[in-house]
Amino acid sequence: MHAFEAILALLMGATILSSFAKRVGVPYPTILAVGGAVLAFIPGAPRIELPPELILALFVAPVLLDAAYDASFRDLRANWLPVGSLVLVAVGLTTMAVAVTARWFFPDMPLAVGIALGAILAPPDAVAALAVLRQVSPPYRIRVILEGESLLNDASALLIYRLAVGAVTAGSFSVTDAAPTFAVVVFGSILAGWALAWPIGRATARIQSAPESVVLQFVVTFGAWLLAERLGLSGVVTVVVLGLTLARKNTAALTARIRVPSFAIWETVTMVLNVMAFTLVGLEIGPIVDNVSGAELRGLLVGSVTVLGVVILVRLAWTLTYEVALRIGTSGRDAREPRGRAVQPSAKTALVVGWSGMRGIVTLATALALPSDFPYRDFIQLTAFVVVLGTLLIQGLTLRRLLASVGLPPEDTVEREIDMARRASLKAALTALEGEDDAAAGRLREEYREALAWLKAGEDLRDTRENGLRLRMVTAARGSIADLRDTEAIGDEAYRRVEEELDMLELSAEAAGPTGPAR
Repeated sequence: MHAFEAILALLMGATILSSFAKRVGVPYPTILAVGGAVLAFIPGAPRIELPPELILALFVAPVLLDAAYDASFRDLRANWLPVGSLVLVAVGLTTMAVAVTARWFFPDMPLAVGIALGAILAPPDAVAALAVLRQVSPPYRIRVILEGESLLNDASALLIYRLAVGAVTAGSFSVTDAAPTFAVVVFGSILAGWALAWPIGRATARIQSAPESVVLQFVVTFGAWLLAERLGLSGVVTVVVLGLTLARKNTAALTARIRVPSFAIWETVTMVLNVMAFTLVGLEIGPIVDNVSGAELRGLLVGSVTVLGVVILVRLAWTLTYEVALRIGTSGRDAREPRGRAVQPSAKTALVVGWSGMRGIVTLATALALPSDFPYRDFIQLTAFVVVLGTLLIQGLTLRRLLASVGLPPEDTVEREIDMARRASLKAALTALEGEDDAAAGRLREEYREALAWLKAGEDLRDTRENGLRLRMVTAARGSIADLRDTEAIGDEAYRRVEEELDMLELSAEAAGPTGPAR
């Protein structure tokens, strides 16, 4: 019961800290990590120790699938070059720079150990960066790049990590020997994720119960991760490809009655997992410090702080270098993406992306997953914590101010595309009514024509006269069924069924009129 009580207390405290962070405009991962670190040094504080492989599966798999499902494959494809440069080049440069720095402090450290440390520290966690970016509405392309990076950088870093740890165990490390294994794991994971999407999509499409559908969604998410790991593949790549494929193939098969609660549950679960993950980041400092003596701790901290500086500077240097190279490469010709989405390089964009390199739960989990007899294990784990907490504090607390100071121009890409989709859906709805001449069709036709005219005038569908009246009617209807329940004229089951119908009417009005999105 003590573990259960500790988890409940952590959830309550993390929820309070998260709400406080939003109120003061600070990214909640930073506040949660600091709160966990403070709690770790309080006598009698809870010690929640989870197996590292469970940490990755529990905290990473569902968050990755949710992000992949929501990701725009079109925009990822359009921005493949900057995303690929971060996933491959930035991760590789960070890995090597950290390895060189660590070996400068510890000349006896084997190269494979340094590479393992670099791979642990290389992948940024985009949760903290996106928590800030969503508060200030940055250009859409920055969000696409960071979200795309967060989907894939864990895969490249974890593959390097696995090869380096295996090399330490074997006693040697060879790039030529590791490259074929790397390629097989990557392509095998892509194939596995794509192949799993088809039977999973067919199975979920046959289920018409929302609770059963949601349970199945989580089971297959964890199952895909565990299956990939059991086969020696990358759980990250497999889950990401699975999410991207399901989003394209399975959306139409899900009914609104299943889709609406599913999205709400996934949003809640991923929020809870993120809250718990960053709180655990702070709590882990206690066991790490306990393993190191005072005199040794000071020496290790110097090396850890130096590595922290290297991690920040390498990413920033690469994004600025990439921006300069892109400018040179696109000079003298019109650098435009398909469908007119501009991709002109910008030093401001490079600066923001470079400064959005906070580390998170993947870094700490992989450090904790090292074998107990792994060389320099204490230094690696301490450095992992210092880099995670340091980037969350240094970059997390200053990213919002940086965004405000660089003055990036506003962008309405998503808003314009939403307007296009609404117009198309309204016209399709009117076309579906052709040939229908009864009174019901006439009323619907008039409502949709007015909504289309409202859109053409540049007005928000939520402000239409019909939506205002609809919301007023829903409020009155709620009051009437509440009175019936209070007087015991109807029971709670009847009340809940009618309440659900009124909820759907209210959601449709608040979303954007008769064609509001289901989510």
